[in-house]
Amino acid sequence: MPMKSDLRFSLPTPAQCGEMDRKASETIGISALMDRAGWAVAQAIRARFAPCRVLVLCGPGNNGGDGYVSARYLERAGWPVQVAPLAPPREGSAASGAAAQYRGRIADFTPENARRADLVIDAVFGAGLDRPPAPEVVAVLSAARTLVAIDLPSTVNGTTGASLAEGPDYRMSVTFVRPKPGHILYPGREICGELVCADIGMPEVCLEAAGATIWLNEPGLWHVPAMGPEDHKYRRGVVSICAGQIMPGATRLAAAGARASGAGLVRISAGEGAAAYRLGAPGLVIDDGPLKTLLEDERRRVWLCGPGLTEPEVAASLPDLLASERIVLADAGALGWAGSEPEKLHGVSVITPHIGEFTRLFGAPGGDPVAAAREAARRVGAVVVLKGAVSVIASPDGRVALNDHASPALATAGSGDTLAGVIATMLAAGMAPWEAACAGVWLHGEAGMRAGNWPIVEALDAHLGDARAKAIALACEI
Repeated sequence: MPMKSDLRFSLPTPAQCGEMDRKASETIGISALMDRAGWAVAQAIRARFAPCRVLVLCGPGNNGGDGYVSARYLERAGWPVQVAPLAPPREGSAASGAAAQYRGRIADFTPENARRADLVIDAVFGAGLDRPPAPEVVAVLSAARTLVAIDLPSTVNGTTGASLAEGPDYRMSVTFVRPKPGHILYPGREICGELVCADIGMPEVCLEAAGATIWLNEPGLWHVPAMGPEDHKYRRGVVSICAGQIMPGATRLAAAGARASGAGLVRISAGEGAAAYRLGAPGLVIDDGPLKTLLEDERRRVWLCGPGLTEPEVAASLPDLLASERIVLADAGALGWAGSEPEKLHGVSVITPHIGEFTRLFGAPGGDPVAAAREAARRVGAVVVLKGAVSVIASPDGRVALNDHASPALATAGSGDTLAGVIATMLAAGMAPWEAACAGVWLHGEAGMRAGNWPIVEALDAHLGDARAKAIALACEI
């Protein structure tokens, strides 16, 4: 599991935030944290908007309490503010205390009042809902010209990022301590607008109490091995790739990704097609011997099976790889070979399906890609990289990382082959499967962002070395 210091990367769910708040009530107190949260919201708004007419929509819970506090601080700063309560807070609660301290104007919770305001603050439910809000709430939110959410829009599921109702997009969302998965996953990410995460002095012991198992994928959550004076090619790691005879381009792309991201040696098991592969990059080693003979070399621990392979080619290679207890990354053709029987992949270490491959293997992920990827990882006994705009990297032990460090530039044919080569390099460098997958996805995303607009897939290779250097530097800073 990630270490205690990695709490800075955690993405607690709303339920886990409830545990955090319960722990906080024993230490610093909810009222103090509520005051800091409301102040942070007011500061974020003042930094981005000129003084204007503000309507704060307040629900009955702690999110509403944050709203009352933000209204109080904005009013103190001279802004014209009104609060529209959906319902009064529970008597004796921290939210009730915050409401009592607000002595400004009260308005009705109506679409008409929302339309009259220049800025509407949504402090109705935050991340507290996992079902659609009442139509009258959606109607008031939809009437607003400019919306800011406290914590999370009331129309977004804080765990899955799913849209709970047809509603408006927000200019900004101000959350506290750590973002939630719903801030990162689509479509919630788009609905939230600019994300501001404010430090409100939550004690670390409270964050530990949340018990988060979802993490934002960043260097420091994992550490890529750096270059050293005692390095040699076998120490950096050997990546072996099963070659396709009909679609050699995918195999070449995977090999190039592995080499460019720092593999010490990349070997292609090409069999009878070795002659054609020898016409490629001179730094590759092309093997024409039988796979079972090649597997006698114990230095070749990590194998990539799938890019460019037909299902018969996978059938002729993957079972032997698994029988030899090698570390295997299965992609592309290997996933097609498994079809709708993911159990055929038992023994692999990492699989890297896009949404179509995932759906054929496990069924559609639906509105909760984290739960779907986590169950898939448990079912197949391997790390699952569900590739997408936000990639989900799930381990059989329940850990999940969300990777938003990427670019639409990666949406080009062959990009997944490059990614497979990069993850294989991280495995060959000695990283554990989940960490290797997390690192490979981040490096791939960084290369995509460096490659500029509309790059071809081969352009990614030129940036992978710098991406690895950046990951090492960032991890050292933490």
